[in-house]
Parts: sequence; C-alpha cells; structure tokens
Amino acid sequence: MIIAVLKETSEHEKRVALSPEVVRQLNNEDLQIWIEKDAGLPSNFRDSTYEDVGAVIIDSKEELISKAGILLSVQAPSDEDLSKLKKGAVLVSFIWGLQNPELVSRLLESGISALGMDAIPRISRAQNMDALSSMSSIAGYKASLIAANELDKYFPMMMTAAGTIPPSKALILGAGVAGLQAIATCRKLGAVVEAFDVRPAVKEQVESLGAKFIEVELSDQETETKGGYAKELTEDDKLKQRELIHQHAKKSDIIITTALIPGRPAPLLITKEMVADMKPGSVIVDLAAENGGNCELTEAGTTQVVNEVKIVGPINLPSQLANHASTLYAKNMLALLNLLLKDGKPNFDFEDEILLNTTITHNGEIISPLIKNN
Repeated sequence: MIIAVLKETSEHEKRVALSPEVVRQLNNEDLQIWIEKDAGLPSNFRDSTYEDVGAVIIDSKEELISKAGILLSVQAPSDEDLSKLKKGAVLVSFIWGLQNPELVSRLLESGISALGMDAIPRISRAQNMDALSSMSSIAGYKASLIAANELDKYFPMMMTAAGTIPPSKALILGAGVAGLQAIATCRKLGAVVEAFDVRPAVKEQVESLGAKFIEVELSDQETETKGGYAKELTEDDKLKQRELIHQHAKKSDIIITTALIPGRPAPLLITKEMVADMKPGSVIVDLAAENGGNCELTEAGTTQVVNEVKIVGPINLPSQLANHASTLYAKNMLALLNLLLKDGKPNFDFEDEILLNTTITHNGEIISPLIKNN
C-alpha cells in the first residue's frame, strides 16, 4: 500500500499533510510513504529529512497520484489531480462537504473514498484526530499577535517615570478553541480581556483563563449543537446579542472575532454602526473572514481602515505557522490512519462513529450522515 503526500498548490497554503516524525511512525513493511518533491519545504521540512526516515521522494506528481492507494493532503486536490486517482483510492484531506457539493459529486463519480479532516466528530475518543481544533488553536494565537502588531498601544499596563499607561482592553467574540486561545494569548500579553459566546457552558472556561464572560439572556436556551458548535440564533436573539456587543465594542481597543456555524455563512456580530462608535486606532481581527466575516466591513485577505479603525481579514492563519501547524495536522492524520488501517489496508468499519461521520464518500455512495441529510 502506497501512502502518498501531495505538495500543496492552493494560494496561501504552506502546510504539508505529513511531518517527517509521523512518516517515521507510519513507515513499516506494509506501507510505503511517497512524498512529492519539495512538499515539505514551505513548512521547513527538507526532502532529505523525509528520506532519512524511510520516505521516497517522487519528482512526478502524475506518478505519485496514479499509484497512490491513499492520498493525503491539507486542501482537497484540484479536479485535474483527482482525475488521476485510481478508482477505489482513498483521499484524506479537508473536504468541507456542505460548502462544496460539486467536490462531493466529483468524488462520487470518480469512485474515490474520501475522508474529511473537517468532519471528525467532536467526541473524547476522537480528540487526537481533531484537526479543526488543532488549527483553530493556532489561529487564535496568531490573531492575538496580529492585533498586538496592528495596535498602536501597549497591551500590558506600563508604569514608567513619565507616567502609567493603562492596559489595553480586548474583546473576544466566540469562545471555541480559537477564542479560548486568543483569550489566553491576550492575557499573557497583558491585556484586560472580555469574551462573549452564545453558549453559557463556556463561561467557566473563559473565567478560568482570567477573562470576564459577557452574558446575554436569550429566548432560545438551546444554543449549542451536539457537536459542540454554536447554533444560529433567532432574529430577536441576534438583536439582543448585537446590542450587548455594541456596548462593549465602544470601550475595546481590540476585537477578535471567531464565530462560525458549520455549513453556513459566518454570523454577523460587528455592524458598520459599531465600527463607527469604536475608538480611533482600535483593531478588529476577523477570523471568519474567509466565510463572509463576523464584521460587516471585513474584506478577506486585506487590512483596511474605516472610521480610523483597522479591520484585518486574514486568510489561512494556521498556514502562517506552517511548521507547527503541519506537525499537529500530521499527528491528527496519524491518529485517523491508525483507526482506518488494518493489516496495512483501509478498513471502513461504519459501526465506528468516527469513521461513519468522517467518511464523505465510499463505493459510490455518500456515507456521512451530515452530508446525506442536507
């Protein structure tokens, strides 16, 4: 069985699906690990390092794809690359099936068994496979550093001979993995931090990191999905939420927004009216920029200034820490492959909750209940 790793070609993508350390752990008599030439260079993994742990470096992408039994990547391969995969081959990458129905259709037509790293269920047994959490943690950390770099103020309180500078005030919207990491990083940098989330269950986690939790009474008390994500609110509750956020946005120096709803555009949290009421020099870092943005004025891939407020819409933040992002993604991949492979071959046991939910297509059928029911 050949497990092949593609060099990523998507814009802004520097990660690689397997690190040399994970190749070393995978390499055995049942498996061959093929790495496309220079696939690891953007993450600072040399071809020679892969070879030292038993991988084979392949110059020809066409040969690598056509002979792969299992093809690993971060982003889903292009249509041209998918067409070269043999029928019955296995693809493991981010798929985002709900957002990409055309890709799911192509996978079905090609007879490819596809597992989505974005579809790992959020259960305790799957924590070591949860690539979304790994990447979100990196995004929350990097967003805090971007905010600190863009803000023309200290984060911590500074006592000097010339006087005392008060600490900056940070508002984190969304207390999932990215939000919690943003809270922790902003606190370490010395900011006073507030956080908002529609899920009351995260209050304890927010407060344990030293931040103040902002609460709003909602008419719908069921604000969390079975997978642990925030549900979309009713229109009345959205209005209550925005009014509360508006009050806190006025006094904030930085806002980091992290709110996403699976399969839907990012919820609108920061309106242009809120931006107009923010202090000059304030900074918004919108981690939902690629999904439409939590701020009404966000433009993905740009930093713009509106009413003297900087609005940053970063793209693919985990890729900006490509070495550690690839290290974590590869460990997530290893855990999933250890579950999938039996005696060196894929074993699709759909009695297993993880494989059932993660497998998007198999034998010309849609398997994932989430994709099948939408």
